[in-house]
Amino acid sequence: MTVSYERRDAVAVVTMNRPEYRNAQNSAMTYALDEAFTRAVNDDEVKVIVLAGAGDHFSAGHDIGSPGRDVDVSFERKAVMWWDHVDREGGDLRFAREMEVYLGMCRRWREIPKPTIAMVQGACVAGGLMLAWVCDLIVAAEDAFFADPVVRMGIPGVEYFAHPWVLGPRAAKEVLFTGDRFSAQRAYEWGMVSRVVPRSELESSVFQLAGRISAMPRFGLALAKKAVNQSEDLMGLRAGMDSVFGLHHFAHAHNAEVSTDALGGMDARAMKKASS
Repeated sequence: MTVSYERRDAVAVVTMNRPEYRNAQNSAMTYALDEAFTRAVNDDEVKVIVLAGAGDHFSAGHDIGSPGRDVDVSFERKAVMWWDHVDREGGDLRFAREMEVYLGMCRRWREIPKPTIAMVQGACVAGGLMLAWVCDLIVAAEDAFFADPVVRMGIPGVEYFAHPWVLGPRAAKEVLFTGDRFSAQRAYEWGMVSRVVPRSELESSVFQLAGRISAMPRFGLALAKKAVNQSEDLMGLRAGMDSVFGLHHFAHAHNAEVSTDALGGMDARAMKKASS
C-alpha cells in the first residue's frame, strides 16, 4: 500500500508509505494519493487534510530508480484530457505522462476545496517540493531540508513550476542555480514554510493547527482558499507553469539528442551524490 488513509475527528491524514525509498513518487503513489484526497473531499466530516510521509523523510521526489518505477504502466487518467503515454515514443510519451501524472495531478490537488497541510520532516526534494507546494500550509520539522537539484540534469526545475511564487524570484534563482539544499529555517525566512517546529513536536503542532482551522465554517474555508488561488493565478502562476512546462520538455528533448537519455545521464544515485 503506497498511501495510507485515516481520519482523526475532522482531520483526514493521507500518508505516503514508501519509506524504504524515502517516499519516492511513482505513478501508483500518484493515483493512490488522488484516491485518498478524493475520499477526504467527499467525507462531510473532514474539514482539513494533512499530507505526511512515513519514516524519516517526507519525499525524495520522483521515482527515477526504485524497483517500483512504473513509467510503462497504464493508469486511468484523471487530471487531463489526453491519450495514454503507454506505447508512445519520445516526446509524445514523456509529455503525455508528465502532463497527467505530475503537472496535471498537482494542479488538481491545489484546487482541493478543503485546507491542506503538508507535515514535512527530513528530505523534501524535487518532486517532493511539488507535493508540499500544492498544500495550503507547510509545517516543517527543524530537521527538514529542501532542494530542487534538477538543473543538474539540464532541466529548468520540476514540472509544477511554482518557484517564483512560493520562494520569490531571487530565492528561486538561487535554489535552481545552485541545486543546494536549504533548511527549514531558510524556507521559513523566504515565506515558503508556515511554521518550523522541533521534530518531536511536529505531529502535535500540525494537529493543533488543523484543529483551529477545522473550527471555521467549511464553505468559508473553501471560498477563502479559492480567493487566494485565483489571486495567485492572476499574478501569473498558471500561465507561468504552462510556459515553463514547455521549457522542461525542450530540455528533455535536448538531453535525448546530446547525451545518453532524457535525464542527461543522471540516475537516482548520481543525483543523491551530487546533492549531498
